[in-house]
Amino acid sequence: MEKLSQLRSAVAGLDQISENEKSGFINLVSRYLSGEAQHIEWSKIKTPTDEVVVPYDTLAPTPEDSVETKKLLDKLVVLKLNGGLGTTMGCTGPKSVIEVRNGLTFLDLIVIQIENLNNKYGCKVPLLLMNSFNTHDDTLKIVQKYEKSNIEIHTFNQSQYPRVVVDDFSPLPSKGNTGKDGWYPPGHGDVFPALMNSGKLEKLLSQGKEYVFVANSDNLGAVVDLKILNHLIKNKNEYCMEVTPKTLADVKGGTLISYEGKVQLLEIAQVPDEHVNEFKSIEKFKIFNTNNLWVNLNAIKRLVEADALKMEIIPNPKEVDGIKVLQLETAAGAAIRFFDNAIGINVPRSRFLPVKATSDLLLVQSDLYTLSDGFVVRNKARKNPENPVIELGPEFKKVGNFLSRFKSIPSIIELDSLKVAGDVWFGSGVILKGKVTIEAKAGVKLEIPNGAVVANKVINGPQDI
Repeated sequence: MEKLSQLRSAVAGLDQISENEKSGFINLVSRYLSGEAQHIEWSKIKTPTDEVVVPYDTLAPTPEDSVETKKLLDKLVVLKLNGGLGTTMGCTGPKSVIEVRNGLTFLDLIVIQIENLNNKYGCKVPLLLMNSFNTHDDTLKIVQKYEKSNIEIHTFNQSQYPRVVVDDFSPLPSKGNTGKDGWYPPGHGDVFPALMNSGKLEKLLSQGKEYVFVANSDNLGAVVDLKILNHLIKNKNEYCMEVTPKTLADVKGGTLISYEGKVQLLEIAQVPDEHVNEFKSIEKFKIFNTNNLWVNLNAIKRLVEADALKMEIIPNPKEVDGIKVLQLETAAGAAIRFFDNAIGINVPRSRFLPVKATSDLLLVQSDLYTLSDGFVVRNKARKNPENPVIELGPEFKKVGNFLSRFKSIPSIIELDSLKVAGDVWFGSGVILKGKVTIEAKAGVKLEIPNGAVVANKVINGPQDI
């Protein structure tokens, strides 16, 4: 443990971070070094029953009475995880300011939705944004535009921890790397201590708030659901994870299991090699975590104060300027096993609509969805419950390039799959149906003309259209 004491004294000298952050970090590292990882015995894994993972259809209807509804909503806080940058999609700044549809960003839509609730029921549901040091300054500027909105917006920062140099286990910032590269935000499992350390938790409890609905800011399906809130309050569930049936696109997602009498999250990283294929199968593990989480605020306070939230540590190796570093992270979903009376709710797929890449943006900006009151709603004209599978080549990876290659977003209501590769440009009013592959030959620009209808075709050049 000499490693740890050297690290502790080095970290003590980092004056960029608070004492809370220093002790939280040392705590995490010592847990990692002691190798306390929970070992999952495969044979003990049980499929959760409907009592533990409740089917959404069995939830009681919400009270008709708007006074009762207001009472429910007065206990709620909405928290969006806003620590991520839009870099993978070629955007600078927080990912939540990427325009999703009709010129509105993720954040605009979230604000419109909550504002509508507040107007309709005369309640005051606040919005909390958990930023990282990467998104904090930008977000403070951005939220100013909502000052006139009927919504209270609070921002707070998740922890800032130093990256650890693998070779000698020293903190990277004390090696002279004092820029942002020396630090990292330790994953969204940090939401619980960060709520407490920021003072937000106490403030919300003093306002009579009881539950926080936590979700990724890029999940357009994560809207406030009164049936879920009502169920949790009635049944005194301290924690609820929304899960939804797996499709072949979700085989890597974490799943809920019953283990030694408790419900817990099983992630692919915890699965022994010989069971990985079984884990990915849709037969045995039928559901996955949407990362829409509902958590009781008093329970968070109790568990953080007792230092009881010891979630599985996810080691994330990186390289900074050729130096191998390690960052240790935790996930909020893994906290489920520490809360009393924790459940999953098996929700409709519509509550999981994440935008991780421009291929997702294509879905959301197309005629497959409409926008009403800030909600992105799926078009009833599509009969297939699953969305088309869309693969776009690297030319489309950045949002700017993606937008410039479509004069207008094609109609895809009857599309099953689309694969685009090479230098492809789409005219306006294009209709895509069935299985479509469009591959431009190297060095050749391929344009799909205005109004073209492409059904079940492979297109390699203009002659194929």
